[in-house]
Amino acid sequence: MSQHAIACLSPRIPIAKMRSVFSVTEVEQKLGKLSGQEHEPLRSTYRRMLDKGPQRFQVKPSGLPVMDALYDELPNFHEVLDDVRRQIALCQDSGDALEITPLLLLGPPGIGKTHFARQLALLLGTGMGFISMSSLTAGWVLSGASSQWKGARPGKVFEALIDGDYANPVMVVDEIDKAGGEAAYDPLGSLYSLLEHDTAGAFIDEFAEVPVDASQLIWVATANDARGIPDPILNRVNVYEIEAPDLDAARRIAQRLYAGIREQHDWGKRFDEAPSEAVLERMAELAPREMRRAWMTAFGNAKLAGRATLLCEDLPAPNARRQPIGFTH
Repeated sequence: MSQHAIACLSPRIPIAKMRSVFSVTEVEQKLGKLSGQEHEPLRSTYRRMLDKGPQRFQVKPSGLPVMDALYDELPNFHEVLDDVRRQIALCQDSGDALEITPLLLLGPPGIGKTHFARQLALLLGTGMGFISMSSLTAGWVLSGASSQWKGARPGKVFEALIDGDYANPVMVVDEIDKAGGEAAYDPLGSLYSLLEHDTAGAFIDEFAEVPVDASQLIWVATANDARGIPDPILNRVNVYEIEAPDLDAARRIAQRLYAGIREQHDWGKRFDEAPSEAVLERMAELAPREMRRAWMTAFGNAKLAGRATLLCEDLPAPNARRQPIGFTH
């Protein structure tokens, strides 16, 4: 991404206020009940909480941020961006905290769903936590596991609030439709309360067993298919069906990536300011997340050939590229 685009995505982010995410008294009481050398990991967790203290930054944009570059960069996310913009507008000139209804982004792999979440965290200036549900076999990764179990530790939500600097980070639940687990244990069970503002205010991690205020978290879930998502989750989120960008939008995405890579590297100035139409046509066949890798391959091949101009032959071979994800509806 160009420096200009980054500037457009980075509004002044003031500290709206400080927010306490746990009770020091409750942590001290829990720590005091631990005897001898038992539960050393739990003791260490309580001490870490007390050392850092309960206060976290609760931030929001100082005004309605300039989002033109984001609309341009993510042409297939305009509906989501419109909703985010409306919700930012509601709190921009008030003492209210930023409140964004949990988002569920539905669409095929590679169209930029996770990238959107990262750009949203950059826009809001709140930091980001990432949870990949495709690799989970139990819900403890979200909500922690009881300290009675060997190797137990806190969950991702607890760690984001205790180890992070913000009370309202963006939490990405990637591939939520692929969550697996034992039949007797729902790996998404903790999300039922976390996605509800009222119950999230006193979320109890199963390891630490101390309530933490997770009510300000900004949730973004991604999925390929809604059929694998329980109704209690679908009822708590705004669902957006994200389609692949059309050919014209894909060309613009590829062109911006080319310019961004060229600008970000010292070697970039040795190459043409813009790629040829033929190369752009080839790049537009790729999913957005594959484009950067393809550009890097092409830059390297052109350099080895002693050229400043990228040719179609510099791109990854067709048998090394995935099939186009399609642009028809």
